[in-house]
Amino acid sequence: MHFQLNDVTKKLPKHLHKFVVQQPYEEYTPQNQAVWRYVMRINVDYLSKVAHSSYISGLLKTGISTEDIPYMAGMNRILKEIGWAAVSVDGFIPPNAFMEFQAYNVLVIASDMRTINHIEYTPAPDIIHEAAGHAPIIANPEYAEYLRRFGEIGCKAISSAKDFEIYEAIRLLSILKENPNASEKERDAAEAQVAYLQDNMGPLSEMAQIRNLHWWTVEYGLIGSIEDPKIYGAGLLSSIGESAWCMQPEVKKTAYSIAAADINFDITKPQPQLFVIPDFAHLSLVLEQFANKMAIRKGGLSGIQKLIASQNIGTIELSTGIQISGTFTDVIEDENNKPIYFQTTGFTALSNRDKELIGHGVEKHTNGFGSPVGKLKGINIPIENMSPRDLDAYQISEGKNIS
Repeated sequence: MHFQLNDVTKKLPKHLHKFVVQQPYEEYTPQNQAVWRYVMRINVDYLSKVAHSSYISGLLKTGISTEDIPYMAGMNRILKEIGWAAVSVDGFIPPNAFMEFQAYNVLVIASDMRTINHIEYTPAPDIIHEAAGHAPIIANPEYAEYLRRFGEIGCKAISSAKDFEIYEAIRLLSILKENPNASEKERDAAEAQVAYLQDNMGPLSEMAQIRNLHWWTVEYGLIGSIEDPKIYGAGLLSSIGESAWCMQPEVKKTAYSIAAADINFDITKPQPQLFVIPDFAHLSLVLEQFANKMAIRKGGLSGIQKLIASQNIGTIELSTGIQISGTFTDVIEDENNKPIYFQTTGFTALSNRDKELIGHGVEKHTNGFGSPVGKLKGINIPIENMSPRDLDAYQISEGKNIS
């Protein structure tokens, strides 16, 4: 295990442990430390004028110094006072995993340090972006709760196969841009692939939409008035170049709304427009508006269809509390557009209230699972709500065939 267990990190589910790495503090060179000092000194001086007031005070509350790259252990001793923790990861991790860490009040911090050639901005996650960008603002309780809630909702968003393609393409591009040994040809090819995928995403999945909301708030958000906004987004707080660029009149400022979910971003370039919130409470308002459109809340036929289209493992929950987890491949609907049968393919597990049912794990259901759902035709009482008298009246009993 590459991280300290404390009151926060001990709650992390085991499937997230694989993303955590040991912070290679002894590998940071004198040049790395000099880059940290240079960026932080300039940023703190400038951001004290243009960032939200939580930023400067948050540096102190989260144990971030301008003089040294922070130790994760030292940060955690201070972060625990505000109910958060930090773990070190290796660059990009999948969006759903990133958000699930947030749901457990854990900040993921890339252990890498940007090179001196990309001192103003790097598309690759690095410790300046994560520690000096994300950490200070979570000292604001209202924003911290938004971040936690965003992770809780976001990690349950349904992805598409193209989401994984774009994640891998952006990850490769960011690595190549930061690698001094990469050729211009390699970088150009990777950039062209990202551009192609972004232009051919088709209808945006829930995960793509919530990533957009994350980008325009957590990464590139502004707060205050359209005419005189302040910075709170980590991408801006950690970039010497973009924190100055974003304040220029040529960068369009728009009031933040749920419409931002459909506006894609380019991680490799300065953003041509940014969104402004009046206060941190507005973030949670828009998040709830979006969550109300998600399959996790709407359910029904459209939810299963989204899971089928995703080609990924997903979970549905029946009104009985029974949960079925697997790769959904088919659904049959009735004349009222209600699902009446679903089918998974491959390993499938059944649970009840998040606890796997004994004898119904993937060892039992290796080839999928299918079941009718909904009420029996002509009967208005759901089977799970029938009393023994109801069951007898409809001649439903164990071991007996009915038609």
